[in-house]
Amino acid sequence: QVQLVESGGGLVQAGGSLRVSCAASGRTLSSYAMGWFRQAPGKEREFVAAIVPGGRTSYADSVKGRFTISRDNAKNTVYLQMNRLGPEDTAFYCCAAAPSFNIVTLGLADSWGQGTQVTVSS
Repeated sequence: QVQLVESGGGLVQAGGSLRVSCAASGRTLSSYAMGWFRQAPGKEREFVAAIVPGGRTSYADSVKGRFTISRDNAKNTVYLQMNRLGPEDTAFYCCAAAPSFNIVTLGLADSWGQGTQVTVSS
């Protein structure tokens, strides 16, 4: 459907910031609902944030106020700005694209990236 490639992950100390990116090819993201998910070892994949074509956003309670999802349609890229990171944020972060907000937030997106690792030291 659409190929998604994440980048920007890395090792960050607690309290620091990091921005991960999700670049798309094969399709234009402007009409897609986009989401970020994360999965840590031994835990199930969890929803982090989503953005719909109109720009409205949704966040998991655990990241609300710290993370910001945005999109740059010209670059066909979605971003996740992560601030005040803590050890609980350590996970493999993946982005997803789907026709609707509900499909994205439920983890049923049409397309998934392979993810980028975010590790927060403490």
